[in-house]
Amino acid sequence: MTRLTSGVATDAAHLPVPYEPVPREKVVTGTPFTRYVDLDDGSDRKVGVWEHTPGVSRDVEANEVFVVLAGDARIEFEEPPLPPIELRPGSV
Repeated sequence: MTRLTSGVATDAAHLPVPYEPVPREKVVTGTPFTRYVDLDDGSDRKVGVWEHTPGVSRDVEANEVFVVLAGDARIEFEEPPLPPIELRPGSV
């Protein structure tokens, strides 16, 4: 189990996590890479850092909350159909 330490900051921008290519079946355009690290996986929730390089990919997630730190993105919903959301730094 990975746990954050109380009273200690984590520098998410400089975590030593390698990039991996997005699987071909999930790539829409470009050649995006991602990286992810769990920072805390206790109880019924996970806290982590995820990064996506320029490009477009398709993924399905549920019950996820995140904060955009840099860049921009667009989330499109298929089920249920909802208007797309444009994300910018600071978006939750």
